[in-house]
Amino acid sequence: MLSYFTSKEILLPYRAPGSSGKSRQQFLGGKPIRYYRPRGSADIRHLIDEGFQAFNAGRLSEACQIFTGKMLAPENETTIGLTIAGALTPAGLGGCVIEMMDRGLVDFIISTGANLYHDLHYALNFTLRRGSPFVNDVELYEQGIIRIYDVLFPADVLLETDAYIRDFIVRSGLNEPTSTSEFHYRLGCDLVERYPGCQEHSVVARAALAGVPLYTSSPGDSSIGMNIAYHELMNDSRFMIDPNKDVNEVCAIVLAGKQNGCVILGGGSPKNFYLQAQPTLWEVYDIPKGGSDYFIQITTDSVVWGGLSGATPAEAVSWGKVNPGVLPDTVVAYSDSTIAFPLFCEYAVGSPNGRRPRKELVHKRDQMVAALLKDAKAAHEKRLAKTQ
Repeated sequence: MLSYFTSKEILLPYRAPGSSGKSRQQFLGGKPIRYYRPRGSADIRHLIDEGFQAFNAGRLSEACQIFTGKMLAPENETTIGLTIAGALTPAGLGGCVIEMMDRGLVDFIISTGANLYHDLHYALNFTLRRGSPFVNDVELYEQGIIRIYDVLFPADVLLETDAYIRDFIVRSGLNEPTSTSEFHYRLGCDLVERYPGCQEHSVVARAALAGVPLYTSSPGDSSIGMNIAYHELMNDSRFMIDPNKDVNEVCAIVLAGKQNGCVILGGGSPKNFYLQAQPTLWEVYDIPKGGSDYFIQITTDSVVWGGLSGATPAEAVSWGKVNPGVLPDTVVAYSDSTIAFPLFCEYAVGSPNGRRPRKELVHKRDQMVAALLKDAKAAHEKRLAKTQ
């Protein structure tokens, strides 16, 4: 019955119903999306301190005060993890992350792979543009344009980024199971070498220079993972991402921290991947750490639907994820991260504790994992002795 039509005529109509008839250039005529770098605005600090007094404005104010007054206090020596879910790098928030890493305000990051993949577009000097969510997506498909809500860019950007990733994997010589932190570190170093200056507008590149480990909790769930899978299949390679290495490295980082705290953007798998480190230590390795000391989350999700990805700080206490004695130092601000996080970063950058010595944990991973192994073996031998 399809003999009267070609597949292109069926799947790709010349003009979709309600089409605007815009050209490719017109769709891509919006302003370029650039990485915004916070500068520590005194006006924003005044607004948050004095104007954000109640409801979720009040919660964001609390989050800013906990972060700058306690988590960043030199005497607390807090190891700070940042988790990132949602399409934040396409929206230009990578600049906030770069500034936080550069100033030592974030020690390690757990992100969706998509955020790191789209960050590569900026490193490779491609342009994402402001657009509208109210466009005809069939027409965009005809024009070869990708849409992420109101962010638009040519599909060629995906193909070129994919080609870079595959070429990098071949150049890297990786041929064994590898942690995502090691993969991203090498990827960042390659970007800095091949695209000088890209560290000013790439999270992956800046993380390599700042020594900040980048983890992906679901490595197969992104275009980076898709290209790694291609490499394994087509090149008969032994290179693969080993999630076990990631689990143990994050546990080792948490174990080594004098105090531990997190800033959670959205929720999802990155949030739980951070929070599960504490249960892994006490439940699996028999090393009671006591739970995270600080917990800040910016999210639009609601606990009543069951999708808050590791739950509220109070519920997380029952899992040993959060120290029960520190609930006053936990806060959830129900807000869009694209609104709240830049404000949060402006406040942090302009605070008296707005810069710390960087821990450069990417270079200490082996040492910390060795310490975890030593403590885990000691706990295991102690447990065996009790049963004899």
